[in-house]
Amino acid sequence: MVFTIFDILNFGLVVFLWWFTFKNYKILPQRIPIHFDVEGKADNYGNKKYSFLTPVLGVVFYIGFFLLTLHPEDSNFPVKITEDNQSIQFFIMMFFLKWLLLLVLLIFLNNQDHMFRYAFDENAKPKASFATMIMSIIGSLIVLFIVVNQFK
Repeated sequence: MVFTIFDILNFGLVVFLWWFTFKNYKILPQRIPIHFDVEGKADNYGNKKYSFLTPVLGVVFYIGFFLLTLHPEDSNFPVKITEDNQSIQFFIMMFFLKWLLLLVLLIFLNNQDHMFRYAFDENAKPKASFATMIMSIIGSLIVLFIVVNQFK
């Protein structure tokens, strides 16, 4: 049940990312920011066609993470997999991958929103800071390793 919820959320975010990009594409100027420094200031610009890169990457990540969860036995685990811990370790791995995909897609959406707003206003700030995005992934990894070690 929890995996179905993640799958629906993640698929919904990919669809929303495409919708958001198509919705705003027509009004974008020809030159848009395509890269930002850590402070959120644009340091590279490109054609507005680059706005489709983020949704394409969202689909690539979605498919990649889906394929990773098809065969959990082929993945690397930080603990030795035994018959006793196999089911819980596979559950933890699948849960984490779906959670990580959710975070990545939210980061993509945040960056896409920032890129579009910055194209019109150089004072626009991202809704979530770069530090918040990185810490959410690092914090999730820390929790993952703690949980995995609890169920050796």
